[in-house]
Amino acid sequence: MFERLITPVVHLLLAFAALLIFLMGFLVVADVIGRGAFSSPVQGTPELVSMGIVIICFLLAGHAVQSGGMLKADILVGAFGRSGQSFAELLSGILGAVFFGLVVWGGIDPAIYAWTSSEFEGEGALRVPAWPARFIVVGGAALVVVIYLGKAFRALQALVRGRTPAA
Repeated sequence: MFERLITPVVHLLLAFAALLIFLMGFLVVADVIGRGAFSSPVQGTPELVSMGIVIICFLLAGHAVQSGGMLKADILVGAFGRSGQSFAELLSGILGAVFFGLVVWGGIDPAIYAWTSSEFEGEGALRVPAWPARFIVVGGAALVVVIYLGKAFRALQALVRGRTPAA
């Protein structure tokens, strides 16, 4: 049930991140061509790219955690048997939820401030609003917290039943 609710959201964010990467590639190429051929770069490229990278990372974070793409030492965990694997998955889920929960907690006030104060990145020709990136960081981290808690819950169930947790 949990997977059926979260997976479409994760895949939607994955598709949106892929689109942003694609568009950002065109922006960078246009900036390089404009800079080299016409001595006139695309205004605001550094601001858009730096903000875009942060947005893309947090759009992809949920997929990285859900798909098991986060770094882990399988050889070490595998040496401890089924209960060791379940315990490692439980501990990983709890620690991941705590870490990203702190990101959510620490990011809410700056996101609200960026919205209410009309905070911008960049100077000159293009000023990029900061609130979309800040809210995506908070939302992406909140999604990761939910996914990590789901993994921890499944690991706890597996530990109680004496099985290896499902991926």
